Amino acid sequence: MKSLISMDTIQIEITNACHNSCANCTRFVGHTKPFMMDIDTFKTAIDSMEGFPQMTGIMGGEPLLHPQFEEMCKYALSKIPRMQLGLWTCLPKGYEHYREVICETFGNIFINDHTRTDIYHHPFLVAAEEVAPNKKYMFIAIDRCFFQENWSPSINPRGAYFCEMAASFAMLFSDMSNGWKVEPEWWTRTVKDYTSQIEEFCPRCGGAMCLSRKPSDRIHGIDDISPMNYERLKDISPKIKQGNYRIHDLKTVEDMEPLAAYKDMAYRNYIAGKYGISLSINKLDFCEPHLSGARVAVPLLEQFKQRYIT
Repeated sequence: MKSLISMDTIQIEITNACHNSCANCTRFVGHTKPFMMDIDTFKTAIDSMEGFPQMTGIMGGEPLLHPQFEEMCKYALSKIPRMQLGLWTCLPKGYEHYREVICETFGNIFINDHTRTDIYHHPFLVAAEEVAPNKKYMFIAIDRCFFQENWSPSINPRGAYFCEMAASFAMLFSDMSNGWKVEPEWWTRTVKDYTSQIEEFCPRCGGAMCLSRKPSDRIHGIDDISPMNYERLKDISPKIKQGNYRIHDLKTVEDMEPLAAYKDMAYRNYIAGKYGISLSINKLDFCEPHLSGARVAVPLLEQFKQRYIT
């Protein structure tokens, strides 16, 4: 596992509301009532990130759905340099008026609109404690979890967490603990400081397990769930009550489907172009948004759509 200060991003999750309901969503959209982070909590979160040497991300759900998104952007930019701010978004239809504030606020943008069938989500609701009931071997796998080493710590309304999936589970299950107090330099903690979070959250999460993944697009909105997590959710989850789930057989695989096929620039420029935004690659190897002055030509968008979008 990695220390927090060595991660390239720490996320502030301002909502888990989303206009999509994709398969195996990392924010468990459809399983719980959406939250909207209040502005005071957001300001506390931003204040706590002052001095963090890497990137501070704004994330959802879909962050553009937050009714105070523009106010949050202005506050974030007043405290953190633009090139250390990132936005994770689908750029959904109907929010194009945010194009200026997006380009002004964020030096980094990560775009995925979940329309491609070659984008995969891992089945995080398949619990490690069920896939690997031997705790010794389960925690060996957890200690080498790809997602903790490559994704982000997170702040949400329940506090700060060493891993964004731990933060998601805390919002899903009311019996799980609040995170750390959001205060200056909380992100200086190292692995020895978050043993209790690892022991509580990781056994319910499938991130460390070698499990078959599923296309994450909006058409394939069926979640994989292990039996124990199903029992925990069956009485509270609208998605389960609607029948949009599959009980997992707990079998592992040797070769997992790739997560990141959507990182090609043509796909991301296609989405950004609908907002009148163009992209360039910056020094952090992220996309940087710029006002393009005019929308991408419709014929080019249609050519891309016919080639890549199913």
